[in-house]
Amino acid sequence: MDIEGNAIKAPLTGVVTPLLTPYEHDLSIAESLYLDHAAFCLERGAHYLSPFGTTGEATSNTMSERMTMLERLVTSDTALPRQLMPGTGLCNIEDTVTLTRHAADLGCAAAMVLPPFFYPPGDDGLYRYYAQLIETLGDKAPRIILYNIPQNTGVPISPALSARLNEAFPEHVVAYKDSSGDWNNTAAVIRAAPRLSVFPASETLLAKAMVLGAGGCISASCNSNITAIRAMYEAVRNGDQSAADRLQPGLETHRKAAQQEGLIGGLKSLAAHRSNDRRWLNLRPPHMNADPAAGPRLATTLPR
Repeated sequence: MDIEGNAIKAPLTGVVTPLLTPYEHDLSIAESLYLDHAAFCLERGAHYLSPFGTTGEATSNTMSERMTMLERLVTSDTALPRQLMPGTGLCNIEDTVTLTRHAADLGCAAAMVLPPFFYPPGDDGLYRYYAQLIETLGDKAPRIILYNIPQNTGVPISPALSARLNEAFPEHVVAYKDSSGDWNNTAAVIRAAPRLSVFPASETLLAKAMVLGAGGCISASCNSNITAIRAMYEAVRNGDQSAADRLQPGLETHRKAAQQEGLIGGLKSLAAHRSNDRRWLNLRPPHMNADPAAGPRLATTLPR
C-alpha cells in the first residue's frame, strides 16, 4: 500500500525525509529524539520517511541498530510501515538481502538500495547485484529505489542501467533517487526510464523535475524545511506556477546555507538550536561533531 492506501503498484510519489540520526553523548542512538523528530517530519508534511540514508549516517550504524530503530518507528506508532523507505544497501549482497528482507517483512513502502561501493562493478556487475537481490527475495522482494550518489560511492547508476533494471523487474525496480547533483543525469534518467519515479535529492530541483515527470524529492532539507518543500510539491502538482515561483527563492536560500554549513552537521546544529538539546550536535566518526553556531545561522534562512 502507498501513503494514500492505494494498491502496491501505485507509483511512489511525494516528498521524503531522509531522517537524521541523533546520538547520545556516548554515541548510542538517542531513541526518544529519533522518534520525536520522525513524528515532527510527518506532522509537518512528509509523505514518507527514509531512515538510514546518507543524511542518517547509515554506514556508521550497525545492521542491528538499523533494524531495531526501523521496528521502533512502527511499534511506537510513530509511523506506519507504508510511510517508510529505509536504506538497505551495503557492500555485500547477503547483508543487503538481510536488511531488505527485514524492511519487506515490516511492510515498508520500499527499500532504498545503494550500489555495492568498494569494487567498481560496471553496469553488468550492478545489474547482477540488483537482480540477485530481487531473485533471492522472490515474492517477498519489496519495491526498490535505486540510490545514485556517485560522489560518495564511486559507483554511478547510469540512465541505461536504470531503464534495463526497470524493464527486467517492473514490479520491483520502481524508483531512482539521484543525489549526484547533476541535473543532466536526473533528466536523462527520467527520459530513459519513464516508468521510474525519479526523486532528485535537492528541493531546488523539485519543480523542474516534476514538470518532466519526476515523482517528488528525497532531500536532506526535509529535516528542517519540510512544510515549504511540501508546499512546493503541491503547487507544482496543482499547476500553481505563481505559488511555485514564490516558494523557489526561499528553498534555494535555505538549501544553499545548509550545504555551506556541511549539510548533515548543519542540519543537526539547527535541530539542536530549535530543540535546545545538545545531543543533536553529536555525529559518529569519521564525521566531526556539529558546530553549535551553525544552527542559529541556519534558522535565519527558514521561512517565517
